[in-house]
Amino acid sequence: MKKGIHPESYRPVVFKDMSNGDMFLTQSTCASKETIEFEGETYPLIKVEISSSSHPFYTGKSKLVDTAGRVDKFMSRYGKAQKKQ
Repeated sequence: MKKGIHPESYRPVVFKDMSNGDMFLTQSTCASKETIEFEGETYPLIKVEISSSSHPFYTGKSKLVDTAGRVDKFMSRYGKAQKKQ
């Protein structure tokens, strides 16, 4: 790799998929206030709602991942609405 082309904050970071708990180590400039112990070292932690390990396109499974409760909120608001004829 060429020297001096990356920002100073480019460092190893752990990304954690919150839908299934999978974690992976990569390099990033993302800021984080949290840290985690991963493979014997302490790294900054970035939490993501979905990653390639849980996305239906990559897993081949068509399952609904709704960590924020958006579907339930929609159904509670509009699911009971009756059609006017």
